[in-house]
Amino acid sequence: MFQSFDDTATPEAGPARLAALRGALQDEGLAGFLVPRADAHQGEYVAERDARLAWLTGFTGSAGFCIALQEIAGIFVDGRYRVQVKAQVDTDHFTPVDWPETKPADWIRTQLPEGGAVGFDPWLYTAEQIETLEQGLKGSGITLRPTANLIDGIWPDQPEPPQGQISSYPVEFAGRDHESKRAEMARELREAGHRAAIITLPDSIAWALNIRGSDIPRNPVPHAFAILQDTGHLTLFVDAAKLDDTLRAHLGGEVLTRPVNAFAPALRSLTGPVRLDKSWVPVWVVQQLDEAGVARAWGDEPPILPKACKNDAEIAATREAHLRDGAALCEFLAWFDAQAPGTITEIDVVTRLEQCRRASGKLLDISFDTIAGSGPHGALAHYRVTHKSNRTLENGDLLVLDGGGQYLDGTTDITRTLPVGDVGAEESAAFTRVLQGMIAISRLRWPGGLAGRDLDAIARYPLWLADQDYNHGTGHGVGVHLCVHEGPQRLSRISHVPFKPGMIVSNEPGYYREGAFGIRIENLVVVTEAEPLPGGDQTGKLCFETLNWVPIDRRLIEAEMLTAAERGWLNDYHARCREKIAPRLGEDAANWLMRATAAL
Repeated sequence: MFQSFDDTATPEAGPARLAALRGALQDEGLAGFLVPRADAHQGEYVAERDARLAWLTGFTGSAGFCIALQEIAGIFVDGRYRVQVKAQVDTDHFTPVDWPETKPADWIRTQLPEGGAVGFDPWLYTAEQIETLEQGLKGSGITLRPTANLIDGIWPDQPEPPQGQISSYPVEFAGRDHESKRAEMARELREAGHRAAIITLPDSIAWALNIRGSDIPRNPVPHAFAILQDTGHLTLFVDAAKLDDTLRAHLGGEVLTRPVNAFAPALRSLTGPVRLDKSWVPVWVVQQLDEAGVARAWGDEPPILPKACKNDAEIAATREAHLRDGAALCEFLAWFDAQAPGTITEIDVVTRLEQCRRASGKLLDISFDTIAGSGPHGALAHYRVTHKSNRTLENGDLLVLDGGGQYLDGTTDITRTLPVGDVGAEESAAFTRVLQGMIAISRLRWPGGLAGRDLDAIARYPLWLADQDYNHGTGHGVGVHLCVHEGPQRLSRISHVPFKPGMIVSNEPGYYREGAFGIRIENLVVVTEAEPLPGGDQTGKLCFETLNWVPIDRRLIEAEMLTAAERGWLNDYHARCREKIAPRLGEDAANWLMRATAAL
């Protein structure tokens, strides 16, 4: 199994570790210390060595941070984790704080009225994060002080850094060789008047060099840093143990590999202006350049937008990955529907689904730990089942099943909400509203230039009419055999990045009632140019092409709530599921698919 069911949260250890951290604060003359859920590459998923937030607090969610002061330690989490955090931390010692509603600077100002110095590790915070925090603290008498990581100093058995092997990525799936990618990025640097650019995002490096890594479970990326010159030459700072002769041959003569400890001297020797991405670059990098007097300029990492806008080969590859994954999920669903309520558990669900994905012979990993939340667990948007939390699926439950696979030709992600036996009318009505929002995004056409903030509300409109909503974005970007959460594109009210053809994003509205049930329906979609409509008077519209082809459970739909257009979309979607997936299924699953996709 790729997925384990061990309970890694250790809330009972939190008080002693917090006391040790406060001792370190006193030794350093600090009033507090910032503990993010991040590594030097700002990855959402971190290696065991970098799981400092979980080690200190017990909280294992994929987003959040702690501000530890001498008298109070706030643990900041967004709407996805507000139930989970209460179960995973000792709330007598760690105080959950609603974020982003509560701004960190405002909270620190309230808790430190006399001022003081708050420490942070400059490797783990970006220039933008610290700039925002300093602006919020202006005039308070509170300062931010870069320091060595105090958690590392009190963590006696901290794991070593990962040493995963790096391999080349086939050009048939990448669509372009890395020589042409580097040449294009270098040309863009020259046009902007920049002599070099710093690249710290692992998926940016992986995309730019057509490589994949194995430092982080679920995400096939390498831990490394890179300097791209305006000539197209690139220096990759990486542990030599991760490379072999085949990989070195793939990189070629214009890519120089150096050890990570050579990164600082290389930064200090650059000729500027050097481009830095304020959203991602560690403060430590800025410090090196500033101390050496190297001119710098803010701008996007050169791979960010080209990586997001998939080419034809990448889109074709990911279509095939989704068809393969869809067949696996349909095989699972046929099995699931044959199980009586009360006979299987959440772990049984996760295990069986992974077996179905593995049966293709092409699954390299899961793209994230499968979410299989039944009943009240479904209200935890990012629930991860453990041996301790495992629950039997009972009659009347809803099951939120969210998972995906890492295949060489694509990264998949899909959510279906499934009934266990007979489900109540209130749950079905909420499910139908979520479905209406998902259909609205699927059918959407919009003029170029709009961003996630402009489209997000469309998915929420049916829920808003019933005074319902969900505390997460409607969609995140997705890579092609890269990270399942990829920027810069998002279908979210906080995203200002315009959608462009080739961008892949999830379409996943939901509804969650704490202690009762959860609902989410998700397909991945790719931005494409829309065909003109007869009688229309505008061109240049964009639309979404659906990538996932797995039935949406008709037993939960209140058909009378759907409009004729919504019903037509669903029937057409199900007809295409039959067309695309049935030839890939065994007899039992094919028969199940025919029943599951019958027209409303």
